[in-house]
Amino acid sequence: MEINDMILLSIDDHTIEPPNMFEKTMPAKYRDEAPKLVKDADGKDMWVFQNESIGVPGLSAVASWPKEEWDFSPTDLSEMRPGCYDFDARVADMDANGMLAGMNFPTFAGFAGTHLAKMPNQELTAAAISAYNDWAIDELAGSHPGRFIPLGILPFFDIDRAVKEIHRIAEKGCVAVTLPEAPYGIGLPSFASGHFDPIFQAICDTGLTPCLHIGGAFGLLQRPAEALSDDIIMLAPQVMTVTTTDIFLSGILRKFPDLRFALSEGGIGWVSFFLDRFDRHMTNQSWTHLDKLPPGKTPTEVWRERFLACFITDPTALRLRDRMGVETIAWECDYPHSDSTWPFSPELLHAELVQAGCSDDEIDAISWKNVANFFRYDPFEHIAKEEATVGALRARAVAAGVDTSETSKDEYKRRALAGANA
Repeated sequence: MEINDMILLSIDDHTIEPPNMFEKTMPAKYRDEAPKLVKDADGKDMWVFQNESIGVPGLSAVASWPKEEWDFSPTDLSEMRPGCYDFDARVADMDANGMLAGMNFPTFAGFAGTHLAKMPNQELTAAAISAYNDWAIDELAGSHPGRFIPLGILPFFDIDRAVKEIHRIAEKGCVAVTLPEAPYGIGLPSFASGHFDPIFQAICDTGLTPCLHIGGAFGLLQRPAEALSDDIIMLAPQVMTVTTTDIFLSGILRKFPDLRFALSEGGIGWVSFFLDRFDRHMTNQSWTHLDKLPPGKTPTEVWRERFLACFITDPTALRLRDRMGVETIAWECDYPHSDSTWPFSPELLHAELVQAGCSDDEIDAISWKNVANFFRYDPFEHIAKEEATVGALRARAVAAGVDTSETSKDEYKRRALAGANA
């Protein structure tokens, strides 16, 4: 398969929320109390809700910056590439990268909505969460048909509210929800406790897919005082292994036969080891009488039926695709973070798939078909297949004059100030 013939769906990108996102979606009686983007004492952007700072607009939103400027520090909107927060510009950046559609996790709200959900006024918080979802479904995905896979957040501090929100957003066309990948790591009960069972039942009833993005589980790892940002970057696969072990041992896969999980930003290099270890555990350690998995199923069979994991670049793991199951592998772009391969994703992905010996059918499965099947998402509902390829999308970007050249944050700030003063 040629690069230009590929179709790309990413299940891990990131929203840098625009300052006006709550203007249309927050209920009128709460509009004055909606989360707001304001300047802190140093003139940097921050989100404030219920009189507290709850997050910053960009962490590692470094798309197109020179590498010497990259870091995890809070980033002002004016310093970012506009595609981070302006979603007309984001679609243009997706075109330039040959990417048809992406699923975007929140930023200031927390990857699983945990920053937003922790606020004390639960009624106001629930209203803000619903408003966030309406923006993600109606404003983001609705204004760009076929380009964004709708992902919701939940008021999981109130199980009844969360169940109602699941049904509400499913009726609006949402296909997935993001959950804390290790809830006990942020002071919530574990998946094994039964606390989340009504949420899992509602997810199964509506056909939504729960997505687990690494984040809160890092708090489970005790690191030395000398630990660097490199620790977080390197340990992502290990964190995802902890999350998946929790799920396998929780009993929820036995209790809810239709429950499936999509895993983001943990890569796939750990999967073969995990399956080897767990398959042997079930026989060699039979004395534990483990009965948490679906009856008669091996761990490998459970994995292949119930999980989808994504990678940015994992050349060695792709050579083991038959061990984990090609149907369990998807791709992620991670725009606009430092791990992202934008704007050269097609070249890098194609090279790894070809070097691993993938057939054309396997390339299609990994680059888009597995996502479409797992999320029950039709990528060609709004865009014809022949217009959805890398080559067709990049031709649109060229015609539109999309500039993907390296640009410093100071230059973006200069342009933003010039535009504001024009």
